[in-house]
Amino acid sequence: MKAAGGVVFDHVSKRYGDVAAVDDVSFEVHPAQLVTLLGPSGCGKTTTLRMVAGLEPVSSGRIVIGGKDVTRRAANERDVSMVFQSYALFPHMNVLDNVCYGPLSMGMSKEKAREIAHSKLEMLGLAGLGARLPSELSGGQQQRVAVARSLVLEPAVLLFDEPLSNLDAKLRRRVRQEIRELQQSLELTVIYVTHDQEEALAVSDQVIVMDGGRIAQQGTPAALYEAPASRFLADFIGDANLVTGELIREAGAAYFSAGNVSLPVDADGLAAGPATLAVRPHRLRLVPAGEGMLPAECLRAAYLGSRIEYVLGTPWGELLVFDADVRKPIARGDRAGVAFAPNDVIVLPGTSGSQQ
Repeated sequence: MKAAGGVVFDHVSKRYGDVAAVDDVSFEVHPAQLVTLLGPSGCGKTTTLRMVAGLEPVSSGRIVIGGKDVTRRAANERDVSMVFQSYALFPHMNVLDNVCYGPLSMGMSKEKAREIAHSKLEMLGLAGLGARLPSELSGGQQQRVAVARSLVLEPAVLLFDEPLSNLDAKLRRRVRQEIRELQQSLELTVIYVTHDQEEALAVSDQVIVMDGGRIAQQGTPAALYEAPASRFLADFIGDANLVTGELIREAGAAYFSAGNVSLPVDADGLAAGPATLAVRPHRLRLVPAGEGMLPAECLRAAYLGSRIEYVLGTPWGELLVFDADVRKPIARGDRAGVAFAPNDVIVLPGTSGSQQ
């Protein structure tokens, strides 16, 4: 493989008439990194990917790939390759011919194209399947053929557009790990689009969360999960309990108050005033009635094998709690307590979906 190239998005916008699908977005993907564009439907992530690929023209701003300004270059002049959501395999061609198609269309000899195609198929665990039609493959195998067809061109940047959406949950987990291992072993530069938060956390070096055509937050998977910058981020990435209330500061200590219950929290740098408390369900602990910080009543319980998911009624409203102790469940109507440490919760300014 050739050396991986980086990607720079420099104040890029894409407008359709008066509507800004992507609005003044800037980010950098370093060589050999996998960066995921994550967000809800209509947030601008796929439009951003298509602008990198040259499939959508840029309204303003600059795109640099491998140190070269490609903003006005056609898709076939950008040294990128895309794996589409639908895989876009030719149904009438066998696997080998599908993988050879790109090099042959660029003038490579048939012998050389087949040699490279065989090496990519072997690399992806598809050796011996070259004579099969796409319809004779499993969903995971079809996905790997699509990757092989992109890798055979040895692009500087590999783009994935919702590559696992057509697979079932168990196969998605396996194939996403294969993509990550391949990216790391070959030191590929990858931009990966998904709406699946778990998928983004599992495969990425960096995650860029988009909302309304802008970047809501960017960082490592751990940073986005543990320290979301807004109510939207806390709610979008993973499960979170969100409680609207007020941050109170007294004698150098911080307290979060809601439902006539005030409890100490860590809220460095945050001014007193309206606030939202966010806490992950696995950070809350179920304790006997009369203990903990909040009294609770079990409203619902769902046994999931490795844990029980409880919905508890508390002075702070309904709270979702994940409890790993499946041997001692509580039943609907039972009383309990909820405990947590001050550093287990995140306090965000304001009560709206965005940081204020």
